[in-house]
Amino acid sequence: MYTTTDERGILNNYATEPKMYYAQYPSQAQQRRYMLQGAFSILLFTGLLLVAAGVS
Repeated sequence: MYTTTDERGILNNYATEPKMYYAQYPSQAQQRRYMLQGAFSILLFTGLLLVAAGVS
């Protein structure tokens, strides 16, 4: 941890910064999985909306 002291003796503690890296573009398999998850979530939300409308 990086610590500094000012002229009044007050300490400032700084967290260590993580090493930077660039994100990688998702592969075809990951893109397919994301699309399936999106389709499933849309179906789930639509089903819940229809059930809520039917109950009320």
